[in-house]
Amino acid sequence: MLAEIRIDGLGVISAASARFHPGFTALTGETGAGKTMVVTSLHLLGGARSDAGRVRTGAQRAAVEGRFTLDDLSAEAHAAVEEIVDAGASEVDEDGSIIAVRTVGKDGRSRAHLGGRSVPIGLLGRLTGQLLAVHGQNDQLRLLRPERRRHALDTFAFDEIGPLLEHYRETRRDFGAARDEYAERTDRARELAQESDRLRLGAEEIAAVDPQPGEDVAIAAEVRRLGELDSLREAAEYVHAALAGASSFAGEGEGIADLASGARGRLDNVDDPALRAFVPRLDELAVLSSDLAGDVSGYLADLPSDGRELDDLLQRQASLKGLTRKYAADVDGVLEWARDAEERLSGLDMSEGALAELAQRVEDLRGELADAASVLHRARASAAAKLGEAVTEELAGLAMGKSRLAAQVELVPAAEDDPWRITVDGAQAHAAADGADTVDLLLGSHPSADPLPIGKTASGGELSRVMLAIEVVLAGRDGGGTLVFDEVDSGVGGRAAVEIGRRLARLSRTHQVIVVTHLPQVAAFADAHLVIGKEIGDEGAHSAVRGLDDQERVGELARMLAGLDDTETGRAHAEELLATASADRAR
Repeated sequence: MLAEIRIDGLGVISAASARFHPGFTALTGETGAGKTMVVTSLHLLGGARSDAGRVRTGAQRAAVEGRFTLDDLSAEAHAAVEEIVDAGASEVDEDGSIIAVRTVGKDGRSRAHLGGRSVPIGLLGRLTGQLLAVHGQNDQLRLLRPERRRHALDTFAFDEIGPLLEHYRETRRDFGAARDEYAERTDRARELAQESDRLRLGAEEIAAVDPQPGEDVAIAAEVRRLGELDSLREAAEYVHAALAGASSFAGEGEGIADLASGARGRLDNVDDPALRAFVPRLDELAVLSSDLAGDVSGYLADLPSDGRELDDLLQRQASLKGLTRKYAADVDGVLEWARDAEERLSGLDMSEGALAELAQRVEDLRGELADAASVLHRARASAAAKLGEAVTEELAGLAMGKSRLAAQVELVPAAEDDPWRITVDGAQAHAAADGADTVDLLLGSHPSADPLPIGKTASGGELSRVMLAIEVVLAGRDGGGTLVFDEVDSGVGGRAAVEIGRRLARLSRTHQVIVVTHLPQVAAFADAHLVIGKEIGDEGAHSAVRGLDDQERVGELARMLAGLDDTETGRAHAEELLATASADRAR
């Protein structure tokens, strides 16, 4: 919902702001007061092209700021808004609102801000497009764009079309992925064959060496150890001799174990308790030195007797280094490369059988996509007839009683070289992202007239009323959002104007509706009434927007009734009009 708008330096508006509420808001004012500038400001927030000529004389730039609340949106629209806000790195305020700003400089340069961050204008338009739809004279963006016409039809029959459209999209994604994979394999056959050979040779080389995890680290440590074999043996022999004797390293061939045993024997014949207290410690020393001598002896026995084991390790180390030079920094990396190569090779099957199998899958999916498009096409065609009837019925009360609207669904033709070409019901069609259909709206001015495309035959006022009729039909189906109608009542009056007001009030039960109008019969149905007035000051003429209370509203409606605001008759007529509209809304 549009909660507030502020306009600076745009056309006749020097500075103006207005607050909007849920329901139906009427915006009125004298001709030339600036109602068009309000609509223009909303267009700018919607991402429309900027015009430096709209910048107020004497101002350096025009700025439009809108604050939107995200309540009452459909789940789909809410998800889209969150995605867009995230893409703009913006955040929603604590009160659940987000601020959008658009500026246009005197030099024609335009800027956009979302949630306080500078964003591309296209991103701003994507956001406001989910929140705001402006239906202005000769500017029915949603009605004249083919994708919006299709969206309106899909919304009208969402229960039937929604699941079919989702199935179509999933099938299209699968077909596109398979087609791209087949094209890659055929277009890059030589390159892929070379890559396949490279991966296969590398995997075979690694498999021939058969490295083990962490083997290069273990071998490096063992090579360092065996490189000092002579010094290790000499040190171990010395230690063993010191412990066990039988060497010139320990005096008279006795080692620590023998000496400890001899000392223990000397103490057996001593009666001095203090000296015999050393006996347990000598026993422990004898046992410990004997065990240690045994361990050192085992170490000596395990040492290689010659350099052949070291040579074998060096050769193995060289083989591993050959792999690490080619494939990774260490053996663990080489093993990971081999695993990745095997996985990649499984997806690079270049055999004719594999390509033929993939080609068949592409064609099978093309057929499935064609079937999904055909079912979707028929569902849309059926829904189009119902939409045309429903809108035609609404037009009867909008001063277009003899007009009839027809929704027409046709297949989008495809060229022979179109990669998205499918055959639907015997015709070649282009499988676009949302189906193979284009939807057109045809308007006949009377029952016997041939309906023509609405963009070619309808006037600006008729376009607005057709859009209003469509929005009324769709009300409650697409939920939420703000609808702005500019001069939707152009060219009508009397009873037709009352019907337009009644339908706008009905539409405001599910949407926020803002209407720029010159008809009191329409404005009387509004829940809130804003007026744009022109004032003359020291800096020239400028416009301001203000809300009306009940008495002021009576005066404004009386003014709209042929300028009868200063007469009792005019005010009485305005009060009667308000009472009638209020009673109608209460039903």
